[in-house]
Amino acid sequence: MNRLHLHPALLALALAACGGLDAGQAGVKAEASPLVAALASGDGQGRAQLQAGAAGAARATFEAALSADPNQISALNDLAVGYSLDGRFDAARQLLEDVVARGAPRDQQLALVNLGELYALDGYATAAAAHLESARGIDPSRPEPLYALALLADARGDLPQARLTLREALRADDGSARRSLAFVYPEERNHLEALLAEARGDRAEAQARFQKLAVGRFPALAAAAQKHLEE
Repeated sequence: MNRLHLHPALLALALAACGGLDAGQAGVKAEASPLVAALASGDGQGRAQLQAGAAGAARATFEAALSADPNQISALNDLAVGYSLDGRFDAARQLLEDVVARGAPRDQQLALVNLGELYALDGYATAAAAHLESARGIDPSRPEPLYALALLADARGDLPQARLTLREALRADDGSARRSLAFVYPEERNHLEALLAEARGDRAEAQARFQKLAVGRFPALAAAAQKHLEE
């Protein structure tokens, strides 16, 4: 019989639950470039809770799933996203590294996207890009890494690359990938929706969203938005 407290991922959970703030809860970093999170679970309660921003309820759902089956890797990935939504980035990183170590290629791909998000939030854009490129390399036909790479390129001021990569993502996506995304910060959704509006030629919608980003709390996104507004 499995002893859950000995399982590496659940040891990370215990650490995360011990109280105290991890590095991610100290506040938004000036150099942060928030991207997007990729969920592994199908339609269901946990995914709906995460996408509604109900991090605590979502964690309870995924913890229950892991208690029933500690090898349910999709629940482990999405539990990590739940910790990210609460700003517990160190705990989330531990869980995602476990997914990369034990998961199938598809699990690894989504975990690498989410690790890229965490590095971007810490201000390490080069490390974020490396993780996202690794994710893309696992299966270049999947759009989730492409969405994140487009957002990162835009946050770094490379508008042509951002637009090119977003077009690749849209060509690869039947709509299911976008429906499986979650956002740690509201600005992430606004950034993606701004780029999508621009891609479909809805200038008014794009401009409105970029104007919000331009006065937001993330300098990298504000600078990127200003570039779009000045075109």
